[in-house]
Amino acid sequence: MSKRSIYFLGLITLLIFPIPTFIILYWFENISPLEILQLSNLSILKLTIGIELGIVYAFIALLLIKAPIFEGIPYRIENIIKKMNLNLFDCLFISICAGFGEELLFRSGFQFYIGPFITSIIFVAIHGYLNPLNWKLSLYGLVVLPFIFLISYGYKEFGLWFCIGAHFSYDFVLLMNLRKN
Repeated sequence: MSKRSIYFLGLITLLIFPIPTFIILYWFENISPLEILQLSNLSILKLTIGIELGIVYAFIALLLIKAPIFEGIPYRIENIIKKMNLNLFDCLFISICAGFGEELLFRSGFQFYIGPFITSIIFVAIHGYLNPLNWKLSLYGLVVLPFIFLISYGYKEFGLWFCIGAHFSYDFVLLMNLRKN
């Protein structure tokens, strides 16, 4: 995948993914975009807790995916990331786009209607990590799923920015580690 494609997909995630959430919640629930963004609930403490959770879980995931059972997975994520030749800015950009765009779509959007449990399973499945044809890849999905459950259930208590911080830091730590190893 070229850097141009990475940036294009990142911008789609950042700018396009939130649109259905804004439209549906405004149209059907009369919730304004500012309420959806929860700017009044933005606190450094909640954001920091999310960032810390993402960092800790990323290191746990890194340890687990280095286990011998994950050997031989076709399209191993670390091989794909190495081929991208990402630099620090690329990793930051991708992590910000995914953290913000995906959390607005899934936590503020999907989760509003179908709840945290089903939203978490859909989230992991859409990323390709629950694959009935590849049990090793599905095993990685089971590594990621508890993290997604944590941020999904944390949404109600800590808010959107906790989820964005957790998602951002998880992706950033993984990308930075996998690009160089």
